[in-house]
Amino acid sequence: MAAGALVPTILTFAAIVGIGALLRVTGILGPADARPLNAVIIYVGLPAFVFRAVHGAPLGPSMWRLILIAWVVFALSLALALLAEKLLRLPRERAGGFLLASTLGNTGYLGYPLTAALLGAAAVPEAVFSDVFGTVFALVLVGLPIAARFGNHAEGAPNAIKELLTFPAVLALSAALLLRPVVLPGAVSHGLELLASIVAPLIMLSVGLSLRPRAIAHGAVALSVLVAIKLVAAPLLALGFGSLLLTGQPLRVGVLEASMPSMMLTLVVGERYGLDTDFIASAIFVTTVLAAITVPLIQAVGF
Repeated sequence: MAAGALVPTILTFAAIVGIGALLRVTGILGPADARPLNAVIIYVGLPAFVFRAVHGAPLGPSMWRLILIAWVVFALSLALALLAEKLLRLPRERAGGFLLASTLGNTGYLGYPLTAALLGAAAVPEAVFSDVFGTVFALVLVGLPIAARFGNHAEGAPNAIKELLTFPAVLALSAALLLRPVVLPGAVSHGLELLASIVAPLIMLSVGLSLRPRAIAHGAVALSVLVAIKLVAAPLLALGFGSLLLTGQPLRVGVLEASMPSMMLTLVVGERYGLDTDFIASAIFVTTVLAAITVPLIQAVGF
């Protein structure tokens, strides 16, 4: 594994976060401007990326085992996070953000490009299945109810089935599977490639617009625990359990996906349900930067 390719990639993303923060500090853009950026990501960029990755790619039995690994890691991480949240006695809105950010990883926005860069394009469909059927399903089926439970302006419990069936990434995956026998025109493929390329930069700008440095200092203890769960415990759990089911590249995909920093969509969910978005943005930034250290270490230890 070319671990040297990982650090520049993550640090580049962190630099784009810094640009977003600079735009906010200078008054060119504000935190409210993150909302339209998030909408473009969710409804345009991410579906294009998912469709391109899955359409025409070979699908093997290892993908379903990767989904099982993703759910086991999520469940065990959630158990650890619930215990930590009780011990830390976090305020309600921060507790909800803590649970989401410590259990849901950035397996799409960061996981896809890192998988392609480090393991090759042939491994991306496996990452997509792990992300969509693992992380996205966990977000919708478990994460949204948690956000509604801890949020301060949630409008009742979410309709999980409706949210899941209408989530753009899920629709894109379904369309890609249905249209696998169809050869796409070159213009369509190129257009999808251009749309997919906007995902990572836009989400990093969105995080930068939402990031408040003081929130990092105020939440240092909770953030430290969150880092231990998300960047250390989760990948080690994936390595331990995954080794019972997979070997070779599929196992490396599963461990890499489990190693990802906090999911960026948790910021969107936090805003929607009234969670502590300052804490969530801090968690995303801190875990993304530290992943430049932890991911190569986990890969070195495991492989």
